Amino acid sequence: MTAEPTAETNFTAPDAALAGQKVPLPGHHGHEGRPYDPAKVEGVRAQFPILQEKVNGQPLVFLDSAASAQKPDMVIDAMGEAARHCYANIHRGLHSMSERTTAAYEGVRRDVARFINAPDARSVVFTANSTAAMNLLAHSYGATMAPGQAILISELEHHANIVPWQMLRDRTGLELRVCPITPEGDLDLDAYRKLLADGRVDLVSITHMSNVLGTVTPVGVLATMAHEAGARIHIDASQSIVHQPLDVQALDVDFMSFTGHKLYGPTGVGVLWGRYDLMQALPPFMGGGDMIRSVSFERSTWADTPHRFEAGTGPILEVIGLGAAIRFVESIGMDWIHQHDQALVRHAQNVLGNLKGVQLLGQPKERGGVVSFTMEGAHPHDLAVLLDQQGIAIRAGQHCAEPLVHKLGLQGTARASFGAYTTPAEIDALGRGLERAHDLLN
Repeated sequence: MTAEPTAETNFTAPDAALAGQKVPLPGHHGHEGRPYDPAKVEGVRAQFPILQEKVNGQPLVFLDSAASAQKPDMVIDAMGEAARHCYANIHRGLHSMSERTTAAYEGVRRDVARFINAPDARSVVFTANSTAAMNLLAHSYGATMAPGQAILISELEHHANIVPWQMLRDRTGLELRVCPITPEGDLDLDAYRKLLADGRVDLVSITHMSNVLGTVTPVGVLATMAHEAGARIHIDASQSIVHQPLDVQALDVDFMSFTGHKLYGPTGVGVLWGRYDLMQALPPFMGGGDMIRSVSFERSTWADTPHRFEAGTGPILEVIGLGAAIRFVESIGMDWIHQHDQALVRHAQNVLGNLKGVQLLGQPKERGGVVSFTMEGAHPHDLAVLLDQQGIAIRAGQHCAEPLVHKLGLQGTARASFGAYTTPAEIDALGRGLERAHDLLN
């Protein structure tokens, strides 16, 4: 049974969406060709209605995608049409609408598994965001750890991959270790090896891409070293998932988390993936409906993974939106997105690196689409306000990575971050805006 599209839209009914159809975009010619293809980028941009907006009378230049990416028509339409034509609570109803919505919801679970090359869709757990995913992991995996064991994180981490582990440490007495970074902003692999050497680290939890420096960590190497030391590894892919293809089997990781809203999807949905045998051995994080096998006043028993970790009514429309976001990026091609991202990073380094008074932060071996910087004589907040007056949106502050910003000897930075819709001309506009700000503030 499929929902009929309305006359005004090209809505793909949720159960038809289970096929994971790729939708061609204007200017799409596959993965081949130059990293920057103006026709293809304009075709991508045409899918984002908000990019037609003006801010303070100027065309919007949106360079804050690392905080939250904009939403394409495909996502907006999928959520709206599901709400209009195919919405009911999932897993519990026997009527047709519930069965169709459940099919759409579970279809997205399979879409996610395909997208990250997970061998078993049952290992995909839907959460509210990546912060919720990491809190789930800290609570449930932490409950299986023995006294004297340690968790290893790094100086690159977002607060979401620091605070839950601190809370676990304070609650249980487990040790929390922190791997330092090099002056260039890469993980110090010698220090990482030494922190693993005594065999007490049970879980490594490290970002795949820094949201401040853009550092892309060598996850394959980190996973091998962790496994050789008897540890398991979780990667926070909240930033990297939107910039490059990810394959959990090739990376050989045990757990991975990411959020939907940075992947051109809606807020309110994230993913925790883990190897099925590991997830099945973990206790649940929250109790309630839909996560149980049976309940009595004496005791309850748990459903199998993934449902034991999805208590209560799930983010139904948000999951459908996440599925549309995955189909959107697959239609563009993740290889092309990665090439485009790298071309933008190189262009930003050339443009910003030659501006008077501007200092780029970090020189990692591999950088994703994030560039943080400071300007002599200017507070980052002042830069953000002055640029906003020119229609340019950047981020300013500590980026929920206060320990890293302090490690750099700073109280805050300005940050430009890129999406598939970003153009070199927008980076040029940022450069001109910073020149004006420098002249005004110095």
